[in-house]
Amino acid sequence: MDKIWLRNYPPGVPAEIDPSQYPSLVAMFEESFKAYPNETAFICMDKGLSYRELEETSRAFAAFLQSLGLKRGSRIAIMMPNILQCPVAVMGALRAGMTVVNVNPLYKARELEFQLRDSGAEVIVVLENFASVLQHAMPHTNVKHVIVASMGDMLGLIKGAIVNLVVRHFKKMVPAHDLPDAHTFKETLSKGRHLPFTRPELGPDDIAFLQYTGGTTGVAKGAILLHRNLIANMLQVDAWYQPMVALPPPIDKLTIVTALPLYHIFALTACFLFGVRKGATCLLIPNPRDIPGLIKELRKYKVNSLPAVNTLFNALMNHPDFKTIDWSMLKCAIGGGMAVQRHVAEQWVKATGRPIIEGYGLSETSPVLTCNRGDITEFTGTIGYPVPSTEISIRDDDGNELPLGEAGEICARGPQIMPGYWNRPDETKLVTTSDGFFRTGDIGTMDTEGRVKIVDRKKDMISVSGFKVFPNEVEDLAMTQGGLVECAAVGVPDENSGEAVKLYAVKKSDDLTEQDLRRFLAEKLAAYKVPRHIEFRAELPKTNVGKILRRALRDGE
Repeated sequence: MDKIWLRNYPPGVPAEIDPSQYPSLVAMFEESFKAYPNETAFICMDKGLSYRELEETSRAFAAFLQSLGLKRGSRIAIMMPNILQCPVAVMGALRAGMTVVNVNPLYKARELEFQLRDSGAEVIVVLENFASVLQHAMPHTNVKHVIVASMGDMLGLIKGAIVNLVVRHFKKMVPAHDLPDAHTFKETLSKGRHLPFTRPELGPDDIAFLQYTGGTTGVAKGAILLHRNLIANMLQVDAWYQPMVALPPPIDKLTIVTALPLYHIFALTACFLFGVRKGATCLLIPNPRDIPGLIKELRKYKVNSLPAVNTLFNALMNHPDFKTIDWSMLKCAIGGGMAVQRHVAEQWVKATGRPIIEGYGLSETSPVLTCNRGDITEFTGTIGYPVPSTEISIRDDDGNELPLGEAGEICARGPQIMPGYWNRPDETKLVTTSDGFFRTGDIGTMDTEGRVKIVDRKKDMISVSGFKVFPNEVEDLAMTQGGLVECAAVGVPDENSGEAVKLYAVKKSDDLTEQDLRRFLAEKLAAYKVPRHIEFRAELPKTNVGKILRRALRDGE
């Protein structure tokens, strides 16, 4: 394959990176602990956590986990928004030699139970706001130990107490729950500081994360991300960032807005791991949907990097206080998770002076595969060039590489790509070509410059604000309500979320209402999966063998 994209790389970006420079993510963490002890690693609600404090608290958490008698590689589920406890728990689990299972806090009990059972997680760290969901999910899982965190745990004695009071009693954000044998997060740190800690010898092929995704086929499954996969992608992101960070004016250290949730692979790599390697400060935003609150935080700091999804860029610009933010030190706004819309990109560069740099990737690829150059001045409509050490090949259904400009499946090969899905060798085989390329499930083209453009989605996955919704899950659950003959879920354009879920259904009788069906689904699905639109029809379009034509429904037929 002629790597035509290399001739168009920004100056200073290498063709290859060397993932072997770190044996594990833990080794990278330790390097930063020593290099930046007094620098602020994370800020949340005006409370900073230095790299020295991060080292001490994550070591205490690791020691506590080891005291539970868990085996190396045991799965530790973490179900928290962007609060200081989250990076401490993630680092602590990895330092203890465990595997992190990131869990979306928006999950309902049914979804949580599936992920805990499938991963075999023995420990879960959960914010108390979501503990009631865990209570209902736990009986049919292998979870043996529960650690419950509170919003104010790491905000200091007085402020922490006030925050907990407001969250629990004034905002009533903590539903009643009963987890009698649970440890508190503060207890784990207090005990852990007095417990012995044994540093495990981790290697590149140890499993760091199980990152659950709808993938390109079937039900949700865990992408196995090895230490070397994430090290590679973190180094790839770092290499690609350098020309952007070097833009004037000069800065001493990076401040990265972390509004995307850390349980999402985009933020995990582009904010958390990249930030720690650079000795950067990650500004943690617990609730990015609170746009006034987010703007209030952004006004306090001259931020340098803003990874976000299209919907967040759009929501920020549509708020009247957006103009009060000082963007003079912004080096890059990185768009991923979903397609960046042209009008949003054009308005953003006018408002801030910096373009949105669109990239592309998947949970299975740690995630970044491609990215636009940081020195673009206008929207390209592409997802950019393959990042260092990455090959992109556009292929037909038989696996043959297609000429430039022809549309086919985007396939990728590189050190950031997972070895497979957790306990699903058949699914792994489906997404792997005979010569070791990963089939993304997206249809795209490559131009003569080496830039890739997505033109269609091979499968029927729906992307709601960057979160994947697999139609089968929504349809299967809807059918259990009992009032439908058949149904089909599709993605439809949505001004706020990029796409929204629309359910077409044939009902058995007129007794069933749209409100009844939506209420039933809302009790069992995360909010972003619940159909925003429901349309009842007398029949659904089908193929001659009876398969419902989702594409015809998307096209309005």
